[in-house]
Amino acid sequence: QVQLVESGGGLVQAGGSLRLSCAASGSIFNSLAMGWYHKAPGKQRELVALIYKNGVTNYFGSAMGRFSISRDNAKNAVYLQMPSLKPEDTGVYYCNKVPVREDMDYWGKGTPVNVSS
Repeated sequence: QVQLVESGGGLVQAGGSLRLSCAASGSIFNSLAMGWYHKAPGKQRELVALIYKNGVTNYFGSAMGRFSISRDNAKNAVYLQMPSLKPEDTGVYYCNKVPVREDMDYWGKGTPVNVSS
């Protein structure tokens, strides 16, 4: 069964922090890499962080130097630590494999993040 369940989002003031969690089914988690994607209001979904099976990470855009992605291979889980949040971090965050086909692959419901100024 294919499954992606994101959690940990919420409403936070600018400068605050959140830790997102993702529980994935094995068929997805065993991909080359897992990532977190951000869909800001009115914009396309974008990859912000990825982590390979061996733990190597990479970050994109405003996530660089701020966010931290990690994974627990025993639990098929991926995490995103988000400190120093900014209003532009607002949106829905999804986890999924990397690479992913936007319109063809399965997506979970995501977890919403709302950062107030």
